[in-house]
Amino acid sequence: MHFNFDDKISIAGGTLFAIVPNIRPDDIIVTVIMAFTGAFASFVASMLFKFLAKKLLKRKIDSN
Repeated sequence: MHFNFDDKISIAGGTLFAIVPNIRPDDIIVTVIMAFTGAFASFVASMLFKFLAKKLLKRKIDSN
């Protein structure tokens, strides 16, 4: 089936306006908090792995 641009916008708009009234504000707050927590944990983990990689690489270079 082939959709033109107007059909795609109509489908997206209808879906959006059908979903939005069913989302409670407290669900949005929980989602924002969970997204922030996940992003922060990912950032801390990547910084920790970067630090450990530098330490291990430095130790390996110093031992040679």
